[in-house]
Amino acid sequence: MAATGADTDLAAAAPAVSTCAHCQREIPSSNIDLHSVHCARNLQKCQHCGEMVPRKLMDEHYDENHAPMNCTLCKETIERESWDLHKSEKCPQRMVACEYCEFELPAVDMNEHQDVCGNRTEYCQTCKKYIRLREWIGHEIQCHTNSNGSAETSSARTIPEREVRPPPPVRPARPAHGSQHKRLLFTIAVTGIAVMVGSILFQRDESF
Repeated sequence: MAATGADTDLAAAAPAVSTCAHCQREIPSSNIDLHSVHCARNLQKCQHCGEMVPRKLMDEHYDENHAPMNCTLCKETIERESWDLHKSEKCPQRMVACEYCEFELPAVDMNEHQDVCGNRTEYCQTCKKYIRLREWIGHEIQCHTNSNGSAETSSARTIPEREVRPPPPVRPARPAHGSQHKRLLFTIAVTGIAVMVGSILFQRDESF
């Protein structure tokens, strides 16, 4: 009976609360009317995250937290929630390093580059053979393990370091010497004919 009386006293001592219909917060009942008027007039619930935001700051809140992002690399419009994933893994124009030469290229060009780069060969000091770079790791596992199955630690059997090799420069197109020679002969011929015609007309004028 004593315990029941103590619980009743605590419940009576706790202030009564009411839920605001606008922000769904629990407010002391003695302040609920004043709070409700202030809340409805000054606060607005964000439709994207449900946060109560001052009405005058709603546009700023949207721009900073929910507005789509424009990717300057691929020119696509990305939802803000997907922005980090787009930058790190999805953007086709993000710069990535070739696993064979470590040269950086846009991701959209990397497959074509690695198809060529991975076919380059490096000399294996242990096997005395040239191994394609794309096959180097498998070659190490298959050919350079101890009888107990562990990889040998010899420095000669580590993947060789390779210098960063930029794509080969584009060679300028060679001038077409044959066509230039023909144009030169044509120009000389036209000039000669013009001189002859001018000379004939000049002589005719003098005869008159």
